[in-house]
Amino acid sequence: MAYRNGVALAQRGSAVKFERPNHLRTPSSPKPRFPHSPGSAVRRSTSAAARSGDGVPGRVRVSVRLRPQNTEEMMADADFADCVELQPELKRLKLRKNNWDSDTYEFDEVLTEFASQKRVYEVVAKPVVESVLDGYNGTVMAYGQTGTGKTFTLGQLGEEDTSDRGIMVRSMEDILADISPGTDSVTVSYLQLYMETLQDLLNPANDNIPIVEDPKTGDVSLSGATLVEIKDQPSFLELLRVGETHRIAANTKLNTESSRSHAILTVHVKRSVVDSEDVVSTENNDASHLTKPSKPLVRKSKLVVVDLAGSERIHKSGSEGYMLEEAKSINLSLSALGKCINALAENNSHVPFRDSKLTRLLRDSFGGTARTSLIVTIGPSPRYRGETSSTILFGQRAMKVENMLKIKEEFDYKSLSRRLEVQLDNLIAENERQQKTFEEEVGRLNLEAQCRISEVERKFADALEKERLKCQMEYMESVKQLEQKLVSNEKRHGSNYFVDGCGEGPTPSSEDEVSEIRKLFENECNRRKAAEAEVEHLKILLGKNTHTQAGGDAEVIKVHSILEDEVNQKKKLEEEIIILRSQLLQLNFEAEQIHAVKMVANLAAEEVNQKGIVEAGGLSSLLMLLRRYEDETVRRVAAGAIANLAMHEANQELIMAEGGITLLSMTASDAEEPQTLRMVAGAIANLCGNDKILMKLRSQGGIKALLGVVRCGHPDVLSQVARGIANFAKCESRASSQGIKSGTSFLIEDGALPWIVHNANNEAAPIRRHIELALCHMAQQEVNAKDMINGGALWELVRISRDCTREDIRNLARRTLTSILPFKSELRRLRIDV
Repeated sequence: MAYRNGVALAQRGSAVKFERPNHLRTPSSPKPRFPHSPGSAVRRSTSAAARSGDGVPGRVRVSVRLRPQNTEEMMADADFADCVELQPELKRLKLRKNNWDSDTYEFDEVLTEFASQKRVYEVVAKPVVESVLDGYNGTVMAYGQTGTGKTFTLGQLGEEDTSDRGIMVRSMEDILADISPGTDSVTVSYLQLYMETLQDLLNPANDNIPIVEDPKTGDVSLSGATLVEIKDQPSFLELLRVGETHRIAANTKLNTESSRSHAILTVHVKRSVVDSEDVVSTENNDASHLTKPSKPLVRKSKLVVVDLAGSERIHKSGSEGYMLEEAKSINLSLSALGKCINALAENNSHVPFRDSKLTRLLRDSFGGTARTSLIVTIGPSPRYRGETSSTILFGQRAMKVENMLKIKEEFDYKSLSRRLEVQLDNLIAENERQQKTFEEEVGRLNLEAQCRISEVERKFADALEKERLKCQMEYMESVKQLEQKLVSNEKRHGSNYFVDGCGEGPTPSSEDEVSEIRKLFENECNRRKAAEAEVEHLKILLGKNTHTQAGGDAEVIKVHSILEDEVNQKKKLEEEIIILRSQLLQLNFEAEQIHAVKMVANLAAEEVNQKGIVEAGGLSSLLMLLRRYEDETVRRVAAGAIANLAMHEANQELIMAEGGITLLSMTASDAEEPQTLRMVAGAIANLCGNDKILMKLRSQGGIKALLGVVRCGHPDVLSQVARGIANFAKCESRASSQGIKSGTSFLIEDGALPWIVHNANNEAAPIRRHIELALCHMAQQEVNAKDMINGGALWELVRISRDCTREDIRNLARRTLTSILPFKSELRRLRIDV
């Protein structure tokens, strides 16, 4: 196995895991994310502050790796001892000056020449990868002399031996194993910085990519870089192969394949985060079957892997001609990076990030919001002791740099809109299905009821007709028999009367006939009663039939009640659909409005666009948004745009004329989100720097609004408040010296002095610097001296005159204390020398 730069790296032992001494332990010990990597030496934790999006401290971690001797060094340095001695169990490194004296340095990790690639990845890069998957930005960078194994450590593909896989390959393996392909995405860009020109390694024709900085946040973007979406590991390996073929390298005395450019691999990770859903309640406080969708969030993070070109000394590398120009460019960019590291390590107010494109690209990695891990690579040869010492000192300075880690979350309006549209479509389809089923069921019940009623009526009519015919036939038969009996009796009586002729009355035979007729009459009466009973029976059957029909009507009534319930349910569904549609329209409207406000804010960041925005009514629209809208995102973006416009003096007067300070004060009192308060405080701070609107600003409550936002306690917000107070104090001091204003400072009258004194020695350098400047300007007005002495400001002025890191502020404080009579008298009384 071999380095890309031709230096062999022998694998003669396995990595040993040591516990870190207590005095070097970091505050948190996070647990490993990936189950297949149990040997991680650095563990991860997610604090409450991290989950809420507030900044959490994160020092730059620095590891050192020693390259084993190559064949040339074994021969040339056979009679000399290595200049480096490693003590990995103590995380220490000794750099020998001579045989009896050496310098000792401590690092976060010390990796011997026997450390495996897996061990290097787990202690250097894996914690950064885990942070990226949690939503933070992360950076892994290799620094060192040419030929010490930077490219092997980061970019080795491991095609011949998988154990040689470098940090780039192993990082992508863990990222792809942790994301969800359905909701998350990974995109990659691969660039090189060659001769201060940013070139695309995936598209060589794109050889001059511009760097675009957001003036408000300082974020850097590369709009012209090629972005490739990664679905699997083989496609990523192919991308690295393509990039390496286009990277510029050359043969020098120190390295047969020396990289002549800085390689920058950027992995963008986009992850969806969905909270729990809430149940929607109706007007009667009844839980609905609908759920109110939570606001989906998108976490966007990036992993930046930087393979720096090696530093070299011209007389040792033998570079000449065009290679000499390349070496100068490399050394200049690395020198600029070193200056930035020094400024951050010493907590200087100015960090020269703009001196080089390399430092502009790494602005977020050092002193920004990314979790950064630096590995410095060194060689064992005593011939290059100077280069080794320089590399070690660079790593030592980098260990002093503190970053503020932040999660970048955005509200995913598009995802929520799509979810609402799907839910709305499902509800409409379900409603239509239920309506169709209901109508079919009602039709079936109606048809069944009609059939049953018709059948009952038909059976009843048939039975009634049969009984009527039967009774009629029996009655006719009885009448006929009676008539026949009557005729026969009359004939019989007529013959008897004619024979006897004497009319002696009825004979015994006639009496029999009468009795027989009587019997027949009685029988007929009985039949009549039987017929009447049959009729009564038929009436009872008719009543039962009527009852059956009434039962059918009851079923119809029940069906009608079911229909009414279904109609009411349909109305409820239609009302819920209307509510969902209104929510969807509102979200779409808010999303479009926020997008429009963001575009105005981005345009307002450029001074050349501000005049056009104001003339087109953009300022009035932004103030209207502050007045009418309660949405936190709209107000934050609008306040940021107003803060950008307020940097121009002409716009400041226009903002005051349209009541802008009143609206900003109202927003400051209502808002709770730190970013919104930072934007509002920044806008007011810009207005505080205008002498012409000083009195009006104070009368409309600008100072009290500025002091009101300090309740947030966020360092960025407090920095803007301190800047506004410093601007106001400076303008007030200038107005007092010109005779325009007299009397006690408005800052003292509005109660700002206690807060100023309390924060005069704040740990945050920007806050402390602005407060120190404000105290000096206030102290120049002799009328303020008594209040400042009573409020404890005198002691802060003495401290500033002695300990302030900025010489101009220190001299201003000393000059003020020695020229203002009340201060001189009090110092003389207290026997304090300045």
